Amino acid sequence: MSTTLSVHTESPSSLDADALVVGYHSGGDAPEPASGAHDVDAAFSGGLAQTLSLLGASGAAEEVHTLPSLGAVAAPVIVAVGLGDRPADGPVDADTLARAAGAALRALAARPEGAGRVALALPAGTAEEAGAVALGARLGAYSFDRYRTGEKAGKKAAPALLLASGAEGAQAAVERAAVLADAVELTRDLVNTAPSDLVPEDLAATAQEIAAQAGLDIEVLDEQALAEGGYGGLTGVGQGSANPPRLVRLAHTHPEATRTVAFIGKGITFDSGGLSLKPATAMDWMKSDMAGAASVLAALRAVSALGLKVNVVGYLAVAENMPSGTAQRPSDVLTIYGGKTVEVLNTDAEGRLVMADALVRAQEDGPDLVVDIATLTGAQLVALGTRVFAVMANDDEVREQVIAAAGAEGEAAWPMPLPAELRAGLDSAVADIANVAGERWGGMLSAGVFLKEFIGEGVKWAHLDIAGPSFNQGGPHGYTPKGGTGSGTRTLIRIAESYAE
Repeated sequence: MSTTLSVHTESPSSLDADALVVGYHSGGDAPEPASGAHDVDAAFSGGLAQTLSLLGASGAAEEVHTLPSLGAVAAPVIVAVGLGDRPADGPVDADTLARAAGAALRALAARPEGAGRVALALPAGTAEEAGAVALGARLGAYSFDRYRTGEKAGKKAAPALLLASGAEGAQAAVERAAVLADAVELTRDLVNTAPSDLVPEDLAATAQEIAAQAGLDIEVLDEQALAEGGYGGLTGVGQGSANPPRLVRLAHTHPEATRTVAFIGKGITFDSGGLSLKPATAMDWMKSDMAGAASVLAALRAVSALGLKVNVVGYLAVAENMPSGTAQRPSDVLTIYGGKTVEVLNTDAEGRLVMADALVRAQEDGPDLVVDIATLTGAQLVALGTRVFAVMANDDEVREQVIAAAGAEGEAAWPMPLPAELRAGLDSAVADIANVAGERWGGMLSAGVFLKEFIGEGVKWAHLDIAGPSFNQGGPHGYTPKGGTGSGTRTLIRIAESYAE
């Protein structure tokens, strides 16, 4: 199923569609039609706001009301979505528009017949607004139907989105939005896939298929090559599973590029905790523990599609963490790629072990920036909740660049420190470092401190902990569905764009 999206300059009220989406703001006595809705309001003889008021509309952000058009416009159904208060000066925030478009498309997609042809008459007077509406609508229309049967099977036709905008640059903005939406949807699909259908070998095979389609270079190291190459983290974590680990290297190269960015993604296709077994309630969503690797794969495909003038290498550190007679044990000592030794005190702190291998390997590419993304710690949820990911870095400017990239893409991120005093808690009696600290406090930060140990002198590096935002266990909101969210994918793409510029 592939959603199409096109730009139209004619009046929204005349567009041939099954539904017409308009926006409205909170008002005094009644909601106020937003930019883009005035043509529709005129078709209602100026009565659209009054009609919405009778339906109880307040204009709150993402509030959705559906009403028949009664022939006032070409579309038989009007979907009005709240945009919050009208800005005192300037345009509506881009992410507000994206989330509103997503909420409207989710409502339409939930109908038995699906969304159909949808005309979007939300504010789109600038290229940025047009891109935001397009992206939000695409992401809101997303559904994962691979395992549905019977009446719930994915039999609905893919939506066709018609964006009303005469803004200069709108077409280019919409085309970029489509590439970003494709990337986020790929991440979501991979995260939502059952772990029995996405063992390490499967994820590596998917990467090979995408590399071939996108023109990316690819190298896959299997379990034998990992063992011979000294990748002790991946080998140790993966040795308890019947499905052996993989390290995937992808590369986008551009002949005019002068800079290189390296992305590293954690790809634990299922995390039982190993012998340090997780409780059942903490395990049932651990198919999402490969979200970082999925984001890197999706970002590389998008970078290629956008033709960015920057070299980007991506590493997927892929393993399955299972308990068995061959699994690594607490107190085992692993030798990470490059020679540093790690005492494993808790086998459920496995992500940092596979990431250490990939981080060291990625620095051999001589990147100007290294960014890793991982569902690394439960402590991230304790600290920042389920919608905000953490950003740590060994350089203040780099950390702010990543935060800015996330903000520009409407992804909530927050800067976190790497306190030097936490390093002492990772001391080992027998190895160079232990994989967990002796106390539970600051677990997200100590994980970042652990990873920092594998970053060379002078290498600029940032770490994204997306443990909570990567998988939505609650109800859908805005353009975010239940399940895999694709969190962090757009931030990686924006970082690559900034280095291309």
